[in-house]
Amino acid sequence: MELVSQHVKKIMEECKVRARDEGLKFDDETLEYIVTNRDMIELSPKVMIPTLYDYWVHDVRVLSGKGMYEAYPSNPYETVINTRPAISYYNDNNPDWLNVMIFYHVLAHIDFFQNNLFFVNTWDVDLAGQALADKRLIAQLRSEKGRRWVDYIIEFSRGMDNLVGYHKALDSMLRFRNQPVARLSRQDYYFDVFLQKIKKVSHNTYLKEIERFNQCKDNIATFFEPILSQYPEFEQMYKKVRKDKEKPVRDIMEYIIRHSPFLRAHENQWMKCVIQIVRDTSLYFQPQIRTKIMNEGWASYWHDYLFMKDERIRGHEVDYAKVNATVTALPKVGLNPYALGLRLFEHIEDMQNRGCYSFDYFRLKDEKNRQHFDKGNKNGHDFIFKVRESMNDFTFINKFVDQEFIDHYKLFVTGKRLNSERMTWQYYIKSKKAHDYKNMVIDTLYHPPVIYVNEEKTQGGLLYLVHKFENKPLKADYIENTMMGIEFLWGGPVYLETSIPVGTEKETRPAIHFLDPSAGGSGTTATPVTREKIKWQRVCYIMDKRKLNRREVA
Repeated sequence: MELVSQHVKKIMEECKVRARDEGLKFDDETLEYIVTNRDMIELSPKVMIPTLYDYWVHDVRVLSGKGMYEAYPSNPYETVINTRPAISYYNDNNPDWLNVMIFYHVLAHIDFFQNNLFFVNTWDVDLAGQALADKRLIAQLRSEKGRRWVDYIIEFSRGMDNLVGYHKALDSMLRFRNQPVARLSRQDYYFDVFLQKIKKVSHNTYLKEIERFNQCKDNIATFFEPILSQYPEFEQMYKKVRKDKEKPVRDIMEYIIRHSPFLRAHENQWMKCVIQIVRDTSLYFQPQIRTKIMNEGWASYWHDYLFMKDERIRGHEVDYAKVNATVTALPKVGLNPYALGLRLFEHIEDMQNRGCYSFDYFRLKDEKNRQHFDKGNKNGHDFIFKVRESMNDFTFINKFVDQEFIDHYKLFVTGKRLNSERMTWQYYIKSKKAHDYKNMVIDTLYHPPVIYVNEEKTQGGLLYLVHKFENKPLKADYIENTMMGIEFLWGGPVYLETSIPVGTEKETRPAIHFLDPSAGGSGTTATPVTREKIKWQRVCYIMDKRKLNRREVA
């Protein structure tokens, strides 16, 4: 892995100018690296963050990736990570013309990272630097406490790292940005608390640090670089002090860090740092997981829009068409986030240009009148920037996937049934309705369970968790191991209240049918419809002394 050549860097800077001229916004500084397929495989388990802490699962995934590559060779073009500055990796097999297209794609990703409100919790964080400090702290703890113990804590923490209270953290960040309040700065904590009360440094050392701070006050980041290297625990200690003690607890991981009787013991205090590292890392990547379709669609839209206007495409039109078709092909069965996001942004732009997001359009019932409707707004380009700024995948799909979109791109929901004569599975068109297609896509989105602590029942040394049921049961395969890890970190029994399916029951509902010309009648008719409904039972899982039991809840 090495930095790109000056020739390639010059191409990137030229692409930045053109992208900004079209309205994209991003920081001036970016880092670009040339990597091999082997580098990609080794970085992939670490989410492409070279400085992320080491963990045995990463090594297993590297071996798995190498085996997959030998069996099914592939050539990833690029990947980009949301750091400060943004870091992107480019395959060493890419020709210059392809890199131009890829640069536009990457710059659109960076624009999305730095302007979508769901990434607000990442805007003030240098992930690469923070990950390096975390890596050093974990390495130090492994040398002091033993590698096995530290890896146990990492494993137990990662078992619940999807329960990090992302939306509540996001809400507090947005409130803080809109209504800033006074808080302890990093430098004040370093000089007033860390050096004097915790490290108790000599008077001479303290004065030298003040002198060094005065020399670096124009760039505070350079002042803290040697501090994070010398004291890897500094950042975690500062974050802990800065938190408001009266702030409500947001999630299970934070609740365990604050209230676990086991972690309160002096000899177990170090475990809190490890849990916090896992929690912060998960929290950082939450917005990327929740905006996959939008993010890739936005990048695909702009690489096509900008590269088609770039004179460097000349002579490579056919090659570009092949590459672009491979990336943005819209499958009839399955889901391609690049293709779906790209076409939905194009659909939104076209609908807004014609003024279709208006009452005048929605009151039209005739399909031909809708097809020819055009108020001449011509502001769709500006509108998609507002969409990019304020939505995630769920709101994006839920709001803009309409029947016009489904009909235009001939989309449908497929079903699967067994052909008893041929003993083969058959795929068939199950529905062409926008509502059904929308639900199918939404069902594929990342949606971790909502599990919170019931503080009234959390007493006597036990931890009582409640799953807010949303008609989807927890995955039974993960319950035992996850609760065993929570039991260890809590230091006592753990209860988990949830719902499980216990069978089906028939439900009859009246179905309302409006005017049916074939029936020769008028008005409405109601005919009963019988369907099977899943019957749910509220239960409580109990993990005590590494043994899992279950009982029904009345």
